[in-house]
Amino acid sequence: MLLRGIISTPLPSSLRLKTPARHKTVAVSAHTSTDTKTTNYSISDQALESRGFILRRTIDDLNLDHLNTVFVAVGFPKRDPQKIKLALEHTESLLWIQYNKTQRPVAFARATGDGVFNAIIWDVVVDPSFQGIGLGKAVMERLLDELSSKGICNIALYSEPRVLGFYRPLGFVADPDGIRGMVYSRKQKKRK
Repeated sequence: MLLRGIISTPLPSSLRLKTPARHKTVAVSAHTSTDTKTTNYSISDQALESRGFILRRTIDDLNLDHLNTVFVAVGFPKRDPQKIKLALEHTESLLWIQYNKTQRPVAFARATGDGVFNAIIWDVVVDPSFQGIGLGKAVMERLLDELSSKGICNIALYSEPRVLGFYRPLGFVADPDGIRGMVYSRKQKKRK
């Protein structure tokens, strides 16, 4: 899509636990205007804190095993923690939200890129027990704001079709101007 211009402690039973489903991935991207900066977030940092959440922007205090638990909970494959660490060390921007009661990550997103023109957003996840309360949007709004403030005007991401509706209100469009994403994939050799 293009942009234009773990299960931790469950929440009250009023929030329904969503089970992950596996679907194919769709490439999406965005173009942003470098003249505007979003400062009106759908949920403020203070509102997050009043609900028991802390917004983090570094890998300091991020327990990679707990993050991996969130990845698995949303349907990502379990990842080697050392490889997660290496990926995060090569990440341009990242944001995650910690739930104070458990001291665990409950929302996460990161972006890689050239730091000037292009960025790709990766690993946007929200613990299923915390979905539907605005944490994913809170992380994405701030990540997009950070990238835009650096002058990055081409922001892309990969998304499962079932969550495209989440990204559209943030300014993402699928296949803008007929642009199609492509992914290189080598077939693994069968072992005998």
